[in-house]
Amino acid sequence: MTSLWNRLDQHAQQQGNAIALQDATTRVCYRELLPRIRALANTLVRAGTRRLALQLDNGIDWALCDLACAHAGLVVVPVPGFFSAEQRQWLLDSSGADTLIGPPADGWQPLALAPGLSGWRRQVDSPVPLPAGTAKITYTSGTTGQPKGVCLSLKQELTTVHALAERLAGTRVEHHLTLLPLSTLLENLAGLYLPLWLGATATLPGLEEVGFTGSSQLDASRLATALTHCQPHSLVLVPELLRLLTGLCLRRPTLANSLRLVAVGGGRVAPGLLRQARAAGIPAVEGYGLSECGSVVALNSPEYHRPGSVGRPLDHLSVRIDENGEIHVRGGAMLGYLGEPAAPAEIATGDLGRLDADGFLYITGRRKNVQITAFGRNFSPEWVEAEAQGCPAIARLVIIGDGLPANLALVQPLPGQESALPEQIAALNAQLPDYARIHHWLVPSPGLAEAGLLTANGRPRRDAIRRAYADQIQHLTGVHP
Repeated sequence: MTSLWNRLDQHAQQQGNAIALQDATTRVCYRELLPRIRALANTLVRAGTRRLALQLDNGIDWALCDLACAHAGLVVVPVPGFFSAEQRQWLLDSSGADTLIGPPADGWQPLALAPGLSGWRRQVDSPVPLPAGTAKITYTSGTTGQPKGVCLSLKQELTTVHALAERLAGTRVEHHLTLLPLSTLLENLAGLYLPLWLGATATLPGLEEVGFTGSSQLDASRLATALTHCQPHSLVLVPELLRLLTGLCLRRPTLANSLRLVAVGGGRVAPGLLRQARAAGIPAVEGYGLSECGSVVALNSPEYHRPGSVGRPLDHLSVRIDENGEIHVRGGAMLGYLGEPAAPAEIATGDLGRLDADGFLYITGRRKNVQITAFGRNFSPEWVEAEAQGCPAIARLVIIGDGLPANLALVQPLPGQESALPEQIAALNAQLPDYARIHHWLVPSPGLAEAGLLTANGRPRRDAIRRAYADQIQHLTGVHP
């Protein structure tokens, strides 16, 4: 497979003046890109960097630091901005990072790297050993415990990028707009590496510029302004962003005019939401992946997609479903978790799913989240929660039913929509079998995010939610959880 650096060199020769990267203040054309990467790579090597923790907002500096580490054979450790202070400290300590680009941390010394780019340095005497070939440590935020470091090689990252380019060969994507943090592996690969592989433009605005405040609040009007200004061909979204974008495009149909691909991942997407998005002119396709498999595992394409599925596995991967319904992936396994033995060749994902006769993959839930009601009925809460995405008054719904005679839902309405909840929950129940229906519901106050009951990437901390709402569960169902 051609290296990324050869691709960038080809683009420099064939379209040197084309814009490779741009943010609010700077543009870098393809003729300039590789020299800038090499210069920063040399600077980092001279500074003695071995493992670089990268905590910057989205922008050209983030991209150049990431690419410079890859070029120099250094390890880059993206630091998610939505991590708590405790999680950030855990990441810095557990990774053995000796260089930090971002806000200062206790015990670090200033380090001048390049004009406009400063960092911090510390002595790390005995860093945890890494698997051979580690180029990136991407930390996953789980529902319990500290984040885990997933070690990936540059070859693994580029194998995913090449497979995405093959899957999307029929879609002319010449301009991508990043909306998710670049510290998210999906946006890192699909929103930065893939456009550069294709010779396209990656626009990398700061997260506040596109409307983000914190990790889960978004100003829709600023997002609309960014889309109008940038006119991107492609976006990578999580389900909640797709719902916001769908609402915007239903009110302002021209917002979707430039879009050729909107890939949605990071959680199950209700088929009804995808239908609404497509009706609004959004070329939305669902995909599926996990960091342990190099990000994307399966993806629909605009030309060939099957509603309700996450697409076919990428060409370099094979997927099987075991006797318990769990999805196993072979062919793109991580090198291993940081500080743990090497990963097996086949990754047990913990997700439940099925493959149809044509090889399309369907996700039905999480194995560990399967809820068994007091009547012995099994269901995946993600299924019900995804169906609720199609209810226009509901911002978030979390269902609790494990071991209970009746299911309880925590329902957060959109602003001003609480009065519509009874009717919409009744309509949702009409689509569900009796054992998965919502029998009782309440509006959490404070919200789940404000109460610390969601992970950094928005997934419910189910055990913590059951503990926090134990009294209400007992009052409504007669059972103490």
